Amino acid sequence: MKAKGLLKEYEVIGRKLPTEKEKITPLYKMRIFAPDDIVAKSRFWYFLRQLKKFKKSTGEIVSLKLISEKSPTKIKNFGIWLRYDSRSGTHNMYREYRDLSVSGAVTQCYSVSLKLISEKSPTKIKNFGIWLRYDSRSGTHNMYREYRDLSVSGAVTQCYRDMGARHRARAHSIQIIKLEVVKASACRRPLVKQFHDSRIRFPLPKRIQHVNRMNLFSSRRPKTYFL
Repeated sequence: MKAKGLLKEYEVIGRKLPTEKEKITPLYKMRIFAPDDIVAKSRFWYFLRQLKKFKKSTGEIVSLKLISEKSPTKIKNFGIWLRYDSRSGTHNMYREYRDLSVSGAVTQCYSVSLKLISEKSPTKIKNFGIWLRYDSRSGTHNMYREYRDLSVSGAVTQCYRDMGARHRARAHSIQIIKLEVVKASACRRPLVKQFHDSRIRFPLPKRIQHVNRMNLFSSRRPKTYFL
């Protein structure tokens, strides 16, 4: 997976197809960060194949949620591929709907759960704690990182960029295990804690040039930088 652009947050729920021996199969839910839904599904099956030892050919996607910060305002055409069980067997079907939102289209279909969920507070900056696992040349490592951002997607995008710059970890080798909002008193990293000071001050590397103090003619250029 290439982590290009702002990553989106997806909630994917899947299960193993029922068989004669195992008629009721458990559901598995993952939060996947990917540029689009196709990559999110691919990453879901990749992780599930490692954890539960079954492939995409023997499983199905039950739910796919795109968690976004903006609500749709333009009417669109939605295509939904689904599988359902009846008395005569299992059937595949393709349905199309027109609606303002994904959740509205899926409500009409009611077979697959695909909802667009907006961010609760997109204008408030928050502290995010991310627990992750990544593979390097020396092995597999667990790590905890903290970031400040307005949204979950922005914090995860920072994490992917930071891991690539500091540890040369590519996006396909990073697995995000857990993500939650951390209170200011529970933050551990000094890079995040320094912004919790109400009297924080930032350096002014460049002088402010006042017009009334400037000469009309000068033989040298003005120096605007302190350093």
